[in-house]
Amino acid sequence: MAKEKAVKTNAMRILDREKIPYEFRSYECEEFVDGKETADKLGLPHEEVYKTLVTISHSKKYYVFVIPIDAELDMKKAARAVNEKSVEMIHVKDITTVTGYVRGGCTAIGMKKQYDTVIDSTAENFQKIHVSAGKIGAQITLSPQDLAKAAKAKFVDIIA
Repeated sequence: MAKEKAVKTNAMRILDREKIPYEFRSYECEEFVDGKETADKLGLPHEEVYKTLVTISHSKKYYVFVIPIDAELDMKKAARAVNEKSVEMIHVKDITTVTGYVRGGCTAIGMKKQYDTVIDSTAENFQKIHVSAGKIGAQITLSPQDLAKAAKAKFVDIIA
């Protein structure tokens, strides 16, 4: 498969700098589409496509969770994974301010600040997973271990 020419996102620049291999894929998209639609547009198996969610705790700390697109974040498991009493999703309007990315183009790599990040342990079952490249219409494929390295993440069971 020929390499697609891509305008590098912050996430891709970080992966390049860290010498972490990845594949880039783009798809036509003008506005937010969910992970399932993204997977379908790219012909990817749903179980290998992961979405990035951002939460805030009662103590006002932000946390990032990466889970399969067909799964739901278990808020109790997520809170336990980051040693908090509880976490809740941030408001959509706050995504860009908190992460530097837009809704539908959020990735755990290269956010404005380094937040504690947890990848659901199901990712370890795959050689490669697919996540946003940091903008709408762009996905990257890489090993779960490389994603964890780049995002400074740990693997924990966090889905319902």
